[in-house]
Amino acid sequence: MAVRIVSGCIIAYVAYCCILFLFQRRIVFPRDLIGVPPKPSLNIPGLEQMWLHTSQGKVEAWFLPAATGREGDPAPAVIFAHGNAELIDFWPLELKGFTSLGVGLLLVEYPGYGRSEGTPSQNSIKEAFLAGYDALVARSDVDPSRIVLFGRSLGGGAACALAAERPSAALILMSTFTSIRSFSRRFLMPDFLVRDPFDNLAVVRAYGGPVLVIHGRHDSLIPYKQGLALYRAAKHGEVLTYDCEHNDCPGDWKRFWEDMALFLGSSGIIESAQVPK
Repeated sequence: MAVRIVSGCIIAYVAYCCILFLFQRRIVFPRDLIGVPPKPSLNIPGLEQMWLHTSQGKVEAWFLPAATGREGDPAPAVIFAHGNAELIDFWPLELKGFTSLGVGLLLVEYPGYGRSEGTPSQNSIKEAFLAGYDALVARSDVDPSRIVLFGRSLGGGAACALAAERPSAALILMSTFTSIRSFSRRFLMPDFLVRDPFDNLAVVRAYGGPVLVIHGRHDSLIPYKQGLALYRAAKHGEVLTYDCEHNDCPGDWKRFWEDMALFLGSSGIIESAQVPK
């Protein structure tokens, strides 16, 4: 009887792990739960729609040029990667502050999200962001030596995957995990079964530029200690702790833009004259 019980438990656990292995991408990339706007909201002055060509098809990206700076001079730019239950449609107004600081903004969609073709995975997302990066640095109005990679939540994985493949002047990680493998215990699943690990900790350890980690002290989805681990792993790290949860981070946008301007100024991305006093 004991042998049968143990054998039944083992079979049930193996079946459970098989189901998680097959369906984990629906958890990590819940694109089916996001309503897709039928048409992009392109009524923001200066916003340019781009289509990136990947092996899985066309991926959408939006670019907002810097609003300040000397005419004819190439400006720095931020490449932003959003969270797993978001679209690029959610972010132009929230992040438009970059353009006021003299920094362009590129929003790259994930394959299979919104109006983009393909299916999301670590490899397909990395391919899309590599295409976005290459298109960005080819622009005459962008300074390729001042590219900042910025990822929020799952987007931190996209930003780190890009940082491992292309040069950048700085890396910003907001509400980001050390690795998807760190969550395998929650699901009682061996970490070697994780299909898209996004090993951010390893990338941050090897990254030579300044790293800004932004995390909510009360984040219950991605614990604050993971943000601290990323900060401590960085060679040139800085951490900003906000009193917020996961989805309401940063909470105080006025403070966020003040902090962001100081970081960009101290990292040489923008001139000190552009930093608010």
